[in-house]
Amino acid sequence: MPGTVLLLAAAPVGKGRLVDAASVLPVLAAVEPSVLSGADTANVVELADPLEPQAVLTRLRAAATAPGPLTVFVAGQLQLDRKQRLPHLALARTTPATVRYTAFPWAWVREELRLRAPGTTSLLLDLHTDAETWQWLREHPLDSGRTNAVYGRVAPPPARRVVAVPSYMKAVATILRSGWRPPVEQLHRQAVERLGAEGYADVLLASPGSVGGGAGPESAGRREGGRGPGDAVDPHVALTAAVQAGRHADADALAAEHERAAVRAHGRGSEEALHWTEVRADLAMLAGDPVRSCQAWLAVAGARLAAGQAPGAVAVEAAVDRAHHQWGQIHDPVPARELGLALAELRGRVPGRRKGALDHVRQQLEQLGQLESQPLTS
Repeated sequence: MPGTVLLLAAAPVGKGRLVDAASVLPVLAAVEPSVLSGADTANVVELADPLEPQAVLTRLRAAATAPGPLTVFVAGQLQLDRKQRLPHLALARTTPATVRYTAFPWAWVREELRLRAPGTTSLLLDLHTDAETWQWLREHPLDSGRTNAVYGRVAPPPARRVVAVPSYMKAVATILRSGWRPPVEQLHRQAVERLGAEGYADVLLASPGSVGGGAGPESAGRREGGRGPGDAVDPHVALTAAVQAGRHADADALAAEHERAAVRAHGRGSEEALHWTEVRADLAMLAGDPVRSCQAWLAVAGARLAAGQAPGAVAVEAAVDRAHHQWGQIHDPVPARELGLALAELRGRVPGRRKGALDHVRQQLEQLGQLESQPLTS
């Protein structure tokens, strides 16, 4: 089975740039795809200094749903948004004042990779930070998902007026150009050795992808518990196997069982229950059922808002964005009208990071002939 490789290098243009992230891409691109992926063959996708968070999300989502092993190489810089103080990967247009709108939320990495089977996903990271983000990371692990193998380094701010280089990632690329890919933990150790004294101040990321492993220093991470029956044999593995075999109804039935158990144990609006509702939304998408997927994402967003989460919270915005995306895939006008009205009401409260999202819903509803009979307010 072919593998998939995503090469992502991103940093702001201009004086806000802390690292010349894109300089590593020619070195990585010179490595054979099979060596980059560790598979016999591989599809390689390259993103160099992307402009829009949604463009990165689209490529990451496509890579996450591809069968076979996935390896993600990320070089860039992390910054916190001013409102929620959450880490984002800065993109070409990002400034300190616009992080929330122009950068890629790191939480989206975890969200997009959460359905992948354990042992199939590896992330190699070379990230630089500004002073504020560096201090934040001293107290918070960089959560990249509970079953992903995450290796790399997070570097402190470079000296003033100095643009750093992604030395760790260049070391990785140089090792791989030999034509052989060692096990990822060995590759990581070799790259760190090549950094020498330059890497002494770095936070090293070494998480083998076991349950509870985030991407903090030496496997430190946030453990996720309360997933329902079967916690000792991880149910996500069975879900992935069912989806890959085309048994979508079986996958949804298993997820529904865990959803009901989480509701009984923790309540309808709990994170444990919402996790399984989100899983079912993704399963519906993979099954080609945008109506059911949209309904589930609308339910998640509504539950999070009802629980007091802010309209600008990452999880709330992500749920509404995904509901919006799935709504756009609905071709039957009857459910499209019904769900579109619910989405428009929700978009009035959660406009999201893309300008004009509510206007887009309104325009589509106009085409469906609904706005005249049921006027909307923003």
